Amino acid sequence: MKRLCSLTILALGLTALTVQAQETAPVAAHTYEAGLSTLVVQDERSDRELEGLIWYPTDAAEPTQPDFKSAVWVGAQVIRDAKAAPGAFPLIVLSHGMFGNARNQAWLAAEMARRGFVVAAVDHPGTSTWQRDPDQRRALWRRPGDITRLIDFAVLPGTLPVLVDPDRVFMAGHSLGGFTALALAGARYDAERLERFCETMPSELACGIFADWQIAQTPKDRVRMQADLADKRIRAFAVFDLGGTQSFSDASLTRIDRPLLVFGAPIMNSGLTLDIESRALIKALPSGSFRYIEPATLSHFDFFNLCKPAGYEILAKELPGDEVICEDGGTHRAAMHDLILDEVTAFFAQSLD
Repeated sequence: MKRLCSLTILALGLTALTVQAQETAPVAAHTYEAGLSTLVVQDERSDRELEGLIWYPTDAAEPTQPDFKSAVWVGAQVIRDAKAAPGAFPLIVLSHGMFGNARNQAWLAAEMARRGFVVAAVDHPGTSTWQRDPDQRRALWRRPGDITRLIDFAVLPGTLPVLVDPDRVFMAGHSLGGFTALALAGARYDAERLERFCETMPSELACGIFADWQIAQTPKDRVRMQADLADKRIRAFAVFDLGGTQSFSDASLTRIDRPLLVFGAPIMNSGLTLDIESRALIKALPSGSFRYIEPATLSHFDFFNLCKPAGYEILAKELPGDEVICEDGGTHRAAMHDLILDEVTAFFAQSLD
């Protein structure tokens, strides 16, 4: 548990009818450049502020620049605050992993913007790099709620620098973000099932983390965690090497009725056990409801941004043990990114038909 906790540090205007009346923008490969703007979800929830980033298609051509500067990570090329391309685009909401942040999948977000999608990501309070309040973390049921709030905000005309189509909403989540995605797809937390599982396999990562965070330890928290947190507006989900599968009831997994693209990472360098996570998930899902992909050389951290050549050495020196995040983080990871991008694009495009 300590290893993954440490490793994940380094990741109103008009009515809705106006959006629906807009010309629907096409989904095409490499038609656009990627615009980037900061994102602040404005609603009545002042106790849980949501901030992040939004990537979107633009017809502007320059000037491009990296979306962030880092000695370790390669930034994606974007045009900051560019004018959005015309039309209403499909929306992808991203959910980062444990103690990650909205930039962890910037590579994916920028490229999907070039392919005709709007991508929005927020930092989840309590489980993000810079927001680790234990009370927010304990309220894990609020993580799916963050995504619902993000969608509520994004589909309102005038709130974003780009129009989104409220009838074409998708989601992708990595690690704990995959857990979040499943909850939004209709999976229901089952505290008793997780307790029984952890009695037999107490060393499993999710058992240690959820116990440490005191998830569903009080009657009120248990009711909230086990509530139906699904958001029916999300048409399809991409789940990237999730954790926490054993906390969902089998019955709820068998009732999921929306398409899932599930990636499992057999290079298990994160502490997750594939047989009780992604592989167990697909055994519980309804037949024909998912596509499962398990590339032989894919690791948990290949869903992060590319690493610069010096990244491995920098981490080995400054945060010994964390350098595994950048292991094969260059050419090999780039190849994994190409595979993931093509699969996600094809999967979401098929869900549009």
